Amino acid sequence: MHTIFIDGSAGTTGLQIHQRLALRKDLTLLTLPEETRKDPQARREALHACDIAFLCLPDAAAREAVALAEGTSAVILDASTAHRTSPGWAYGLPELGPAYANAIQTGKRIAVPGCHASGFIALVQPLVREGILPADYPVTSFSLTGYSGGGKSMIAQYEAPERSGLLNAPRQYGLSQTHKHLPEMQAVIGLVNAPVFCPIVADFYSGMAVTVPLFRSQLKGTPEDVRQLYASLYTGPVVRWQPETGEEGFFSAAALSGLDRMEISVGGNEERILLMARYDNLGKGASGAAVECMNLVLGLPPETGLRLE
Repeated sequence: MHTIFIDGSAGTTGLQIHQRLALRKDLTLLTLPEETRKDPQARREALHACDIAFLCLPDAAAREAVALAEGTSAVILDASTAHRTSPGWAYGLPELGPAYANAIQTGKRIAVPGCHASGFIALVQPLVREGILPADYPVTSFSLTGYSGGGKSMIAQYEAPERSGLLNAPRQYGLSQTHKHLPEMQAVIGLVNAPVFCPIVADFYSGMAVTVPLFRSQLKGTPEDVRQLYASLYTGPVVRWQPETGEEGFFSAAALSGLDRMEISVGGNEERILLMARYDNLGKGASGAAVECMNLVLGLPPETGLRLE
């Protein structure tokens, strides 16, 4: 029996992780009462009493938690942005290959990927690694997400009885091109330049669709080479190659809402290619990914306790 502590269990990601773990018989959840859940000493004691800790916190609080955990043997799974490009931290996307999976299985410090970054990196990293896409290619990405990705405050904003009419239409953000996921999107792949990234939030609760457009003329390979690479790499159970690109010419960002898996597809034609990933921003984009990493740490099948269908 392994003891699990969720630091930040009242937030959206923490609540989602708790829901996935609460019914499991192989785990014991260590919780703090409301009056002490933010108390540094209580958190320190919990971090030293657990086997695995999930950090579902703002960046500054996550860094504080790592300091509080100093000297413990607990494995730390950080769902914040704080350590995704930090030396010594495994990047929690095991589907990228055996080296990533092994780093998670054997690591003590694991950074859970950002929601937008998960799809982008799953699409682009294999192409750069295999030499199909040059590392200096001017990459752009469009990402559509449900409003739950904004946390409790945005959920309340969208679900308020009386709300602004501006919320009725999709809203682009990250307009300054300084989105918090950009460092990992560049660093994990090894891109020369950060991508031009256009995230959009829309009036649906959860789900995500990430698209990366490419010009065939600048690739060292064909669209079929890309499809074959994805088909060989993404064999499931959590990330799967999906040869069908959508539904009657449409690609719904909500198709996998409520699930913890990701689908990878390729659209376009012989001149212009669309790399596409869709998943739940709360699932494989956050809490599901964190639980998958925990499963690997414990030597369990990655899909244990996840919602895949």
